[in-house]
Amino acid sequence: MKVFIDQDKCVAAGQCVLSAPEVFDQREEDGIVVLLAETPPEGLADDVRQAVTLCPAQAIWTEATEAQATE
Repeated sequence: MKVFIDQDKCVAAGQCVLSAPEVFDQREEDGIVVLLAETPPEGLADDVRQAVTLCPAQAIWTEATEAQATE
């Protein structure tokens, strides 16, 4: 899984950080999302999917990586 963010859409709600703190953080000055792991371990996939679902601004999305696409 590859994770993408759009900082321009982010409203700093922090739901992503609560869902997957190993993958997302927030900038200190304004709370905008920061991506810590563009390709997180498979064990975090459910947490990342939850973050995508909970994001009120729809500023996070994922795409399958090549390895996942062939499975």
